[in-house]
Amino acid sequence: MKSIILFSACFCLISLAGCGQTANQVNSKTSPGKFVGGGCEGCEAINACPVAFEKLNWIDTLPDFNDPGPKLIISGVIYKRDGKTPAANVVLYVYHTDQTGHYTNKYNEPGYAGRNGYIKGWMKTNEKGEYKFYTLMPGHYPGTKVPAHIHPIIKEPGMNEYYIDEYLFNDDPVLTNEEKNKQEKRGGSGIISVEKKDGILYGRRNIVLGLNVPDYPD
Repeated sequence: MKSIILFSACFCLISLAGCGQTANQVNSKTSPGKFVGGGCEGCEAINACPVAFEKLNWIDTLPDFNDPGPKLIISGVIYKRDGKTPAANVVLYVYHTDQTGHYTNKYNEPGYAGRNGYIKGWMKTNEKGEYKFYTLMPGHYPGTKVPAHIHPIIKEPGMNEYYIDEYLFNDDPVLTNEEKNKQEKRGGSGIISVEKKDGILYGRRNIVLGLNVPDYPD
């Protein structure tokens, strides 16, 4: 959903992975192979995690999880392009709005790291390709009909970072059929259903690397 990405550009954390609240460029942007994804404004923010990617865990807790709001846990498996083989050591960076619908730059971070707000996290898939993160359900942009969403950015070993479809929520009253049909399905469908158990919302999304991603190598 390109319009959402551009919108967010205009408007760390309590972490099992060890990322702190003040971002810096420990992880530099590298593109040793062919550039894939057709470009992505702001995707370099994935590099703002203040620890090296190899030290990341496959689980992360975003800094809003213990705040008031609907608690949300999302998990899944990232697969290689064949859709069957689990992909280990893939970095997944996610960020979203706070409960007021804003990307609040709580820690005065520079650049896109600040524009993405403070509710963000990093994971690196384990040997089974698994990832999981704990957060709150994102707020809607104030005064708009933009569905609630979570932005994901992927960084595979030896490849540049690229975006995939946002996480959207099937029961969101703002999510119309027209909007659903606009999705590019980069990495597979990002529209998930959530189920409430013991007061917590659970959702699952599996991701296929390179699926519907421009210039992805065979």
